[in-house]
Amino acid sequence: MLTINVVVLLAVVVVLRLRRRTEARSRLDEKLTVVIVLALGVLLAPTPIGQAIVQFLSQLVHGVARSGL
Repeated sequence: MLTINVVVLLAVVVVLRLRRRTEARSRLDEKLTVVIVLALGVLLAPTPIGQAIVQFLSQLVHGVARSGL
């Protein structure tokens, strides 16, 4: 039985959409890309990979904030 992970599928769609030239995009196309990226974020957030990304980004932000003081 073949199963498709929705997160992986959305990630592939996002990469393919972002590879297109900016000049070739309409406003509707850009809005659709934003909606797809938001859906990807919502699906990715509760996963272990999503949590690891959040932890990495929070450490990066704290490091930058400490170096700025």
